[in-house]
Amino acid sequence: MAIHYKLHHIDVNAQGGKYGNALQAALWECNTNTARLLLDKGADVNAQGGKYGNALQAASWIGHAEIARLLLDKGADVNGQGGHFGNALQAASRRGNGEIARFLLDKGADVNAQGGYYGSALQAASGTGHAEIVRLLLDKGANMNAQAGEYGNALQAASYRGHTEIARLLLDKGADVNAQGGKHDNALQAASCEGHADIIKILLERGAQSGQSGAKHKKKIWNKLHWQSRFIPKFPHLKS
Repeated sequence: MAIHYKLHHIDVNAQGGKYGNALQAALWECNTNTARLLLDKGADVNAQGGKYGNALQAASWIGHAEIARLLLDKGADVNGQGGHFGNALQAASRRGNGEIARFLLDKGADVNAQGGYYGSALQAASGTGHAEIVRLLLDKGANMNAQAGEYGNALQAASYRGHTEIARLLLDKGADVNAQGGKHDNALQAASCEGHADIIKILLERGAQSGQSGAKHKKKIWNKLHWQSRFIPKFPHLKS
């Protein structure tokens, strides 16, 4: 009774705070009844704010399928942009919430929507090792060579993070092994930077050009090796 009374005297769409608005706060507590009450009292299902941009993206990240369905039933924009991950599908893909990713796609989510930290849902899933979601997105028409985000493309993300199965899958599906862009310029440099020997071997076997290395990347590798060498014991009395 008290919560119903209070909602008559406050703005349910007030912005601010850690969660951006009351609706997103309710989602973080996985409180479906409170979320439903707020929506019934006029909460804007597509209100922008908070780290995750909107309520649907927050629910997709949390992994609360029931609330995600409720939000879509109440008119949430399945392709709404904003927040750290750009859209709900990218958030679900990054977190490995396969049920929600499939549900969003069934509801019309754009599998190639751009935006957010990873640039696309496929890059998010590839960079975090969620192979089943990668397969789902590819089956739904994801562009594996799309350029965007921190790592430039999905293959570079998988290569940098050491996800061998995903790197091989992307290559089997036609990913450009020499695609340029992103933080590490290309997949081979990304894998080399982190020392992922299995992926380096696969990339070279698939035609990666080892000569494509910029000065910035060479300096980065040298600095990393130099830093690591500081922790290698020195034995001057031993000669090779």
